[in-house]
Amino acid sequence: MSKERVVIADDESIIRMDLREMLGGLGYQVVGEAADGQTVLDLARTLRPDLVIMDIKMPELDGIAAAEVLTAEKIAPVLLLTAFSEQELIQRATQAGVSYYLVKPFREAELLPAIEIALARYREFVDLQHEVTDLKDALETRKVVERAKGILMETQGLKESEAFHRIRKASMDSRKSMRQVAEAILLTYEMNVGATSTQ
Repeated sequence: MSKERVVIADDESIIRMDLREMLGGLGYQVVGEAADGQTVLDLARTLRPDLVIMDIKMPELDGIAAAEVLTAEKIAPVLLLTAFSEQELIQRATQAGVSYYLVKPFREAELLPAIEIALARYREFVDLQHEVTDLKDALETRKVVERAKGILMETQGLKESEAFHRIRKASMDSRKSMRQVAEAILLTYEMNVGATSTQ
């Protein structure tokens, strides 16, 4: 089985070289490299990789802005590299649709699970996209499903993937959209919390 095709972007060539070696060692195929945000967009649009791994701080277009375009155009999931774990940047990255991020410096052992999480989250996002035609609805659905997943994880001790599968199964069994199922979970939870607080 062939591993995923990856485009990498960092304005420091030594980091790109290290990343290329790590990815090669893990069996991934690096199909393109870029030193700035605009070039990574052009490459991703042309090559249609399975994953884009890029730094936040890059010339012309930063990694978050590039990720926003890649997500909106449904080109590829984005794994963001950052030397900063600032909350504001992480919040911007999440809003831009970044699948996962990794704080530099990182070890090869941290790269594989980060890639797997980024790909899995992107697949979830794509599944949700099929539920709706409008991108705004898709993003709103994703938020509702994320909140419902969080509630299931908190109240029933489920893992993230188990919570997602439970919502998807309920959606299929009831012939309702994932958003309707997630909204029902939120409503039930809010009613239970309200009932508890009034006792």
